[in-house]
Amino acid sequence: MNSLTEGKQSASGRAIERVRRGLGRRHAAERRFRLYGLAAVCLSLLFLSVLFVSIFRGGIGAFRQTFIRLEVFFDPDVIDAGDPGSGDYGALVKRSLRGMFPDVTGRGELRELYALASTGAAFQLRDMALASPDLIGRKEAVWVPADDDVDMLVKGVYDRRLPESGRRTSDRQLAWIDRLEAEGKIARRFNSLFFLNGDSREPELAGIRGAVMGSVYALGLTLLLSFPIGIAAAVYLEEFAPDNRWTRLIEVNINNLAAVPSIVFGLLGLAVFINFMGLPRSVPLVGGLVLALMTLPTIIIAGRASLKAVPPSIREAALGVGASRMQTVLHHVLPLAMPGMLTGAIIGMAQALGETAPLLMIGMVAFIVDVPGGWTDPSTVLPVQIFLWADSPERAFTERTSAAIMVLLAFLILMNAAAVLLRRRFERRY
Repeated sequence: MNSLTEGKQSASGRAIERVRRGLGRRHAAERRFRLYGLAAVCLSLLFLSVLFVSIFRGGIGAFRQTFIRLEVFFDPDVIDAGDPGSGDYGALVKRSLRGMFPDVTGRGELRELYALASTGAAFQLRDMALASPDLIGRKEAVWVPADDDVDMLVKGVYDRRLPESGRRTSDRQLAWIDRLEAEGKIARRFNSLFFLNGDSREPELAGIRGAVMGSVYALGLTLLLSFPIGIAAAVYLEEFAPDNRWTRLIEVNINNLAAVPSIVFGLLGLAVFINFMGLPRSVPLVGGLVLALMTLPTIIIAGRASLKAVPPSIREAALGVGASRMQTVLHHVLPLAMPGMLTGAIIGMAQALGETAPLLMIGMVAFIVDVPGGWTDPSTVLPVQIFLWADSPERAFTERTSAAIMVLLAFLILMNAAAVLLRRRFERRY
C-alpha cells in the first residue's frame, strides 16, 4: 500500500515538474516574442528618424536664400514713366553690378559678374516700378536674389576649396563674393519666394505656391464629391440594402477597388474624362474627379465599419418608440458613426494628397509657371512638383525637393491630427 502511494506521488511529482518546465519554456518564448516586437518597433522608429533627419538636413537650407544688395537707379531714360512694364530692367541690374565693381571691363569678366545675380532680379525691379511709379528717377537699395550657384556656394553646399575646374564658380567670382560679404552686401534671408512663386526653370526663383493651390483645388473637389457619395453608399449598403447576390457582389467589388493600383484610376480618368468627355488635360477638375474615384472605396469601407460599430440596441430602442427606419439612421445611428466616418474621409484625403501616378496619366506633370485661379486652370500638385524637381539636374533643386517633401509631410501630419481631434471631439460614449 505504501509503495503504491509512493508511486502515485512520484508520478504526480514528475507531472508537476514537466508542467513547470513547460511553463518556463512558454514564459521564455513569450519574453522573446515581446523582445522581438520591441526590437521591431525600435528599428522602425530608427529608420523613420533617419528618413526624417535626412529630409530635414537636405531641405532646411531651401527656407533661406542668398540675396545681393544693389544700388539701383531707376533711370527714366530706360523706363518709360507712362508704361513702366516695358523698361529694360535687366540693364539696370547690370549697371548696378558694374557700379559695385568698376574695375571689371572685359567681356568675359562682365559675363561672370552679371551671373552673380538671378535673372529674376529684373522682374523684381519691374514689379517695384509697377507698384510704385514714383521710384522712376530715384536711386534705391534693393535686395535681389543671387544666382543658384552663388546660393549653394554661400550655404557651403559647394566646396570652395576645389580647383576652379571642379567648381561651378570661377576664382574671380569667389573674390567678388568675398568682397560683397565683407561689405555686408550679400546675406542669407528667409526665402519667401519659395512660398509665393510658382515653378521656374531657375532654382532660386522656383516656389510651391502653384503646386499647393493645385492640390487645394483638386482635394477640395475630391472631398466635395467623394464624402457625400461615400457616406450615402455606406449607409445604404449597411442599413437599407437587402442581403442578396447583387449587394454581395457590390461589396466584393468595393473591397477589390480599394486594392487596385492608383495608376489604374489614372488610366480610367484618361479614357473617360479626357478622351471621351473632352475635358482639358492638366487641370484640377480632372484631377479631383480621378482622386474622388480612388478615395471612394476607402470612405465607403470606413463608413460601413463605423456603422457596424454602433450597438444594435440603439436601433432597437429608436424603432421601439415609433421612429421610422430613416429617422433611426439619421437621428441616432449616423451621429454616433460620424466620428469614424470623418476619420476615414480625412485618411482618404491624406492618401489622395500624396498620390502622383494617377495625376501623371492625366497630364498634371506639365511645367506650369502661373498659379492656378480655379478648377479649369492648368496646374500641378505638390507630389508631382516634387517628382519634377527630383528629376532636375541642378543641385539647388535637390534642396527644394527636400523642402517640398517637408511641406507635404506637414500637411499629412496636420490632416491626421485633424482626424484624431475630430474623432475625440465628436465621439460619444454609450
